[in-house]
Amino acid sequence: MSLTGNRFLILQTPPPRASFVSTPPFSRLPLKRASPGGATSSSAVAGCRVLSPTRCNTIVSTRRRLVPIRAIDSDIPHPIKEYEEWDSWTAKFSGGANGMLTGLLGNLSLLSYFAKKREKEAAVVQTLGVISTYVVLVQLTMAGAMPVQYFVATSAVVTVGLVLNCLFYFGKLGTTVWGLWEDFITVGGLSVLPQIMWSTFVPLVPNSILPGASAFVIAVAAVIMARTGKLSEEGVRFVGSLSGWTATLMFMWMPVSQMWTNFLNPENIKGLSPITMVLAMMGNGLMIPRALFIRDLMWFTGSMWATLFYGYGNILCLYMLNCTSKSFFAAATIGLISWIGLALWRDATAYGHNSPFRSLKELVFGP
Repeated sequence: MSLTGNRFLILQTPPPRASFVSTPPFSRLPLKRASPGGATSSSAVAGCRVLSPTRCNTIVSTRRRLVPIRAIDSDIPHPIKEYEEWDSWTAKFSGGANGMLTGLLGNLSLLSYFAKKREKEAAVVQTLGVISTYVVLVQLTMAGAMPVQYFVATSAVVTVGLVLNCLFYFGKLGTTVWGLWEDFITVGGLSVLPQIMWSTFVPLVPNSILPGASAFVIAVAAVIMARTGKLSEEGVRFVGSLSGWTATLMFMWMPVSQMWTNFLNPENIKGLSPITMVLAMMGNGLMIPRALFIRDLMWFTGSMWATLFYGYGNILCLYMLNCTSKSFFAAATIGLISWIGLALWRDATAYGHNSPFRSLKELVFGP
């Protein structure tokens, strides 16, 4: 600022405030931040506002629903009334579990897995996960944090994946096209998973694409051998289940990555919301009864892992760092134990077992 007598008053520029501008009547619009991290944060907040909880929790009527394909066959008789009642409730639980849905490729892989098993409620959850993640990617692209060519490729994969899964579920897609899609998500999942695991520990390990590239070669070789009859029947079934297992492992790796970050920078966990972690624990916990009821070991493993380590594990870390109250931690602990106990007890009753541990034994080893 110019003053008289050739003197100048220099005013220091204040640090940037939060990147929001007020607009009437009460809205706050996110602006593009200077750093990619800021853009991601703004986009993630906006993305969370797109899907309201009431829309995500919509449970489709179970009338005329397709019969789910169980992971194992059982000839053991069971009481009809309790069995049908628990069948209905576990389907509703899995349909209401719309918690922390992340990983676009993981959601697409699990969507195909559940569509093939005719698990309508779980397929709807994964579809919501795909759409939610895609909305965030749209906002990232609009903010300039994601290259346009990557967004176009991602959009093509999402569109094709949703269309193919919808057609297959309603019996409008041939087995040849569906097989090609399964091969695609198998190769993609096996290539991405090792790279994600390796990247978690950078810079303690050198930054390299070798894990992903090596896994890509192995995945392509396995798919070609399975399609050309070079593998046994068990080998073909194993390759066919890889897409579901890799997607599950992606979600299982999330708490490992989070805990590693907390170990390196304990202050970071203070930015986590205890309510968000409870919702994550509840969302994954709602899947547990259904996975146990149909004896699906992969689904049960992923849901239980995420419930214990991602949801409850972060709540435990928050409590140890005095970021949440003792009563909140106690309520989360009692609620988790009670829910798992209820699931085991009701499953045993539905199948006519005397012990809830019989259900776990059948889940792992078969009837």
